[in-house]
Amino acid sequence: MSTLRKVLAAVARSFDRQSGRTLYDIPLPATQEFADMFAGHCREHGLDAALRRFPRRVAHRDRVRRAVAGGDSDFLMSGVPVVVVGGLPVDRPLPVTATPDEWGWCRIRIEVSTARAAETRPLGPIGVDCARFAFADADALNAWTHDDPIDGRADIVFWGRDKTTVAAELGAPSTGTPGDDVYGWLDLPVGEAHARAVELDELRNRPGGPRFAYDFRPHSHHWQVMAGVQVSEHEAATIDVGGARVMFAMTSVGDGFFPVHAELDAAGGVVAVEVTVSGEPQP
Repeated sequence: MSTLRKVLAAVARSFDRQSGRTLYDIPLPATQEFADMFAGHCREHGLDAALRRFPRRVAHRDRVRRAVAGGDSDFLMSGVPVVVVGGLPVDRPLPVTATPDEWGWCRIRIEVSTARAAETRPLGPIGVDCARFAFADADALNAWTHDDPIDGRADIVFWGRDKTTVAAELGAPSTGTPGDDVYGWLDLPVGEAHARAVELDELRNRPGGPRFAYDFRPHSHHWQVMAGVQVSEHEAATIDVGGARVMFAMTSVGDGFFPVHAELDAAGGVVAVEVTVSGEPQP
């Protein structure tokens, strides 16, 4: 590493806001305030550095490339920390195992090779929202459709304390989906599903109205794999997208920040990647 890169890396560590030398997801109205904060930090510590604003947002795939090239193990994606691991094999599926404890899963482990581990290296925490992990090839995510219906259709389902009352009022059947005790309507044109969602929302917000929750589930990659998660004994499923297999798994303990480490062999190759889930999620 050149002297300049070493100096800039030291400045970034000193500022200690994000990993590496690139700061992502700074709200546009706050960019000047953030730059002033950095400048003040440099003056206080006698550092010679400045921030340079990118002309446009950096795509998530480019963030992965930058992290791998810079030797950084994590970055922000929509404000949430994710962990990146470079150099993994792409010509075969990687086995995933999980170990339970009294809380749920103790750890989730991706096996990369059968070599003996010589070193354990922390990679940073991953942030989890909606209680689910995603293990994915970064290139495959270019083909991922998260919210939009791929076929123009969607499901609208509801559950909760007063679900049978709501079902009777709206004439909604039980979906009969294995592992998913809900009522609602499946495989509707997206416009009709949206109208049903509006109807449910108005009913739920009616003074003294019934107590229930509902989901609008477009036929996207996200909801396709979640359908498999919901019926899985171990709350995990895979989906093939963009020429790669993507895995979703529930944390078993809800949302939080969960530490990740890599096991390396004597040559520095990755033997395994492990997420620690034991106990209550980190705050």
